[in-house]
Amino acid sequence: MDSNSSLPFSDRLALGETEFQDFKETISSERKIAKTMGSLANTKGGTIWVGVRDNRTFRSIDPLGEQYRLEQAAEHFCDPPLELEFKVHRIGTYRILEVTVPESLHKPVYSLRDDDQWMVYIRVKDESMLATKTMVEVLQRQSSEEPITIELGSKEQFLLDYLKEHPHITLKEYSDLMNLGLRRARRIVVDLLAAGLIRVKYKDKEEYYCR
Repeated sequence: MDSNSSLPFSDRLALGETEFQDFKETISSERKIAKTMGSLANTKGGTIWVGVRDNRTFRSIDPLGEQYRLEQAAEHFCDPPLELEFKVHRIGTYRILEVTVPESLHKPVYSLRDDDQWMVYIRVKDESMLATKTMVEVLQRQSSEEPITIELGSKEQFLLDYLKEHPHITLKEYSDLMNLGLRRARRIVVDLLAAGLIRVKYKDKEEYYCR
């Protein structure tokens, strides 16, 4: 869960948009907010502040109306549906809605897009980013009731050793180095990510793996 959730209200807003929190002036589209909620639920959970602009100034909202739209999005545009928590803060004449999105125990959470496609999003810094096939499989593995166990064969050990000497590698680079098909290379990367032996990072929206 959001490691900053214990900070005072004003201090949390001062952090700006992060991996754990997002600002919305108002909820104009259930499908758009479902993308944000799904990305938070698929990562570590977080907070959506409604009535807060990107520059951290406030606007007048109807908290009950905003809450209704959020509940509709969580129930009908997220699969599995999400359970949200709400709190209203008053700052002068403004009312700000704090929406807590818990980390899901049933990943991946799918969000319904405007083109009626159900997609998986994850939170990367202050953005909700479309998850790669690799990360969707990692989320599935991490939510499984089966224990995560892997055998470290030569292909797995090569990747671990490579990442001791190099800062990162992409799936395509690993596939080419080992002369493996992308499907086989992805299965190995998914196993190592799910087991916590390697980590994922992003640069310019490209996915990399590192120790």
